[in-house]
Amino acid sequence: MDEHSNLQQPVVEISNLYKSYGSNTVLDGFNLNLYEGENLVVMGKSGSGKSVMIKCLIGLEQPDRGVIRIMGHDISQLSREDLDNLRTEIGFLFQGSALYDSMSVRENLEFPLRRHTKKFGIIKDTTPFVLAALENVGLAHAIDLMPSELSGGMKRRVALARTLILQPKIILYDEPTTGLDPITAKEIILLMKNIQQQYKTSSIIITHDVDCARVISNRMILLVDGINYAEGTFQALTTMNDEKVLAFFK
Repeated sequence: MDEHSNLQQPVVEISNLYKSYGSNTVLDGFNLNLYEGENLVVMGKSGSGKSVMIKCLIGLEQPDRGVIRIMGHDISQLSREDLDNLRTEIGFLFQGSALYDSMSVRENLEFPLRRHTKKFGIIKDTTPFVLAALENVGLAHAIDLMPSELSGGMKRRVALARTLILQPKIILYDEPTTGLDPITAKEIILLMKNIQQQYKTSSIIITHDVDCARVISNRMILLVDGINYAEGTFQALTTMNDEKVLAFFK
């Protein structure tokens, strides 16, 4: 029995999701519920379907079958305009940070503000918004630097600031610590935890990093053979008598 089931409706609900590419079945009836204010970690081996699930969730891929609801909306029933409006409530931190190399840090953060005028209106002076977002990640001093002048950890922080500037209700993290040294990875994990506490965001975190999962997760899902094979807290999963589950924590 899900401990949340009697308390609140999920902000993200994935029901019986199927996705195949030819004869290769990637998702085979996958289910997921994300609740308000929760950090949900999804772990799976490379090629297990984590990225496909995320792409289906934000409408970049169409599932073969299944229902995806975000904040009560069945995304398959939304018009393109309504789906775009819903996406402004979802922040996405890409694995490679995905900053625009030709834009300064300031311009990278201004870009979503200028693109989503329906949510914020036309902002004549974006500097206070940009500075506030950068201060949240400890990088206000880097506002006029170019991406080429930033370390890997700084790029990840700027990408997170760009995500936060739209004040999303849901954040999707794709391998947030990949490619970072252990000290920087720990800083990013703690920053993610602070963001959850400060903004009450609901987040899905795709990660291979066991330390990240231990620190950041309120709950975890293990994606095996296209389904949510096991689900529970980090502590509960690490004490299960199941080789497929324990293999994730060795």
